[in-house]
Amino acid sequence: MSEAQGIVGGGLDGQDAPVGALGVAELELRPALEAVLMVVDEPVTEEHLARVLERPRREVALALRELSEDYTRQGRGFDLRLVAGGWRFYSRAAYADAVESFVLDGQQARLTQAALETLAVVAYRQPVSRSRVSAVRGVNCDGVMRTLLQRGLVEETGTEPETGAILYRTTNYFLERMGLRGLDELPELAPFLPEAEAVEGDSREGVPSFDVDDSGDSQTDH
Repeated sequence: MSEAQGIVGGGLDGQDAPVGALGVAELELRPALEAVLMVVDEPVTEEHLARVLERPRREVALALRELSEDYTRQGRGFDLRLVAGGWRFYSRAAYADAVESFVLDGQQARLTQAALETLAVVAYRQPVSRSRVSAVRGVNCDGVMRTLLQRGLVEETGTEPETGAILYRTTNYFLERMGLRGLDELPELAPFLPEAEAVEGDSREGVPSFDVDDSGDSQTDH
C-alpha cells in the first residue's frame, strides 16, 4: 500500500475511504511541490504548479521560496532554483566534483551511438528543443541530452517562442573536440535530416522522463 493509500485508508465510520479521497488541493503544499519537482525534467512555472496543485499562485510562489531557503540553510546537497522562468531541483555547486565523478565514472572516453546521433541533430538543427530532437530521431532523447549537457557539448540558449520549450545549441567545447573553427565547417549533412516540423506532432514537450543514462533510448513517452 502506498503512503497516499495509507492516509486515506480509514474512514470515521470504520469503513475504508476510497483511494484518492484526499484531493490534490487538500495535500500539504510543500511536500506536494517536492514530489512534483522530483519528476520534472525542465523548469516548471509557478502558474503550472499552482494549476496542478489547485492552489493560488502567490501561495505556491511563497512555498517555493521557503523551500529553497530551507535547503540552503540546512546545507543540503541539492538546491531549488528559479531558472528560465521556472523552478527545478539542481545539485549544489559545492558538490559538483562528486556529481561529475558519479556521472562520468569511466565513461569520459567515448559517447554512445545514441549520444553521437543526438549531438548531430543538435549541431545541424540548432537552436532546437528536446522534443524536436526526439522527433527527428524517432525516440525519446531526454537521457542522452542530459549526458551531452553534462559533458559540456551542448548548452541551453533561450526558449522557443511558440511553446516556451528550452532550446539547445552546441558549445565552443564541441567545436574544440571536433577540431572545427566554426559551425560552417560542419560536413554537408543537413539535407539528409527530415524536417522536424513535419513530425513534431508526434513529440510531447514537457513530458517528464525517468532516463538515468544514455545507454539506450526509450521508444515510448514517459
